[in-house]
Amino acid sequence: MSLRLQLNDYRLTTAEILYRLPDHPALLQAYIWQELDLAPSYPQLRRFLDFWTRSLEGRLHSVRVAQQAMIAPAALRHASASLTLH
Repeated sequence: MSLRLQLNDYRLTTAEILYRLPDHPALLQAYIWQELDLAPSYPQLRRFLDFWTRSLEGRLHSVRVAQQAMIAPAALRHASASLTLH
């Protein structure tokens, strides 16, 4: 399933979610969410954030998103030096 999603352009998506503590609204807490998701609409992340706002008490402050393609062409680099050890 994961490979099939990746071949359909799903990418590893990480979201740093900052939310206010229910008992101490002046304090922020961080939560890290990570799933395979489809950019730029992010349906999985939106579903999770909808669940959060409906079901959890901590009010959302901000969400920062990063993504990385897990299947990519190999990166080749040329060696800048060649050494021989005896």
